[in-house]
Amino acid sequence: MSKKKIVIIEDEPDILEVLSYNLKREGFDVFTATNGTLGLSLAEKVSPDLLLLDLMLPGLDGIEICSSIKNNPATQSTLIIMVTAKGEESDIVLGLGVGADDYITKPFSPKELVARVKAVLRRGQLVDTVPTTEKVRVGDLAIDTSKYEVTIGGKEVRLTATEFRLLHYLASNPGRVFSREQLLSRAMGDDVVVVDRNIDVHIRGIRKKMDMDPPLIETIRGVGYRLRDLA
Repeated sequence: MSKKKIVIIEDEPDILEVLSYNLKREGFDVFTATNGTLGLSLAEKVSPDLLLLDLMLPGLDGIEICSSIKNNPATQSTLIIMVTAKGEESDIVLGLGVGADDYITKPFSPKELVARVKAVLRRGQLVDTVPTTEKVRVGDLAIDTSKYEVTIGGKEVRLTATEFRLLHYLASNPGRVFSREQLLSRAMGDDVVVVDRNIDVHIRGIRKKMDMDPPLIETIRGVGYRLRDLA
């Protein structure tokens, strides 16, 4: 089995060295860059399985890089973990909102970082383990797992890996209400480390991309979310 490729974009040499050393020791192929402009070019060239992305960078910042990666069809499936000294919820929500799959705040231990990387990679692989023949249709919404494709009335909707998995799970159970905790464990895996707002941000992203009025995914106040049953 080929090694998983990881690109690290981090402008602090000491942190970059620690990250690179520990991930290489775990068997990953690691590529590094110390500024945003070079880092984006490297990520587009290498096509990594996962990108470790500092939020504050010279040149392009982490938000700009994340947005560019997720809006490029050639790289949009790349998993992204934001690595940042900013722990405020607004920064976390912003990063998740432009497509990041997870975040980790400095300072952190190498052991924690490696565990988080492995968890996100496992989460991404779960999309590929869904039966390839399964197709889900709810009204104008169609999900084809063999093509990793979502369409609304025949028009393609591009989602991140996390958004795809959440929507697929909800659409497979139309009309059923799920709490945030259930969605985290059943749709994204028990080993996912998140903040309370993580699910809300991903659901908001799905709604925006689907652009349906009323939204197909309903908020059940005080409980969680459900996908409207249109049968």
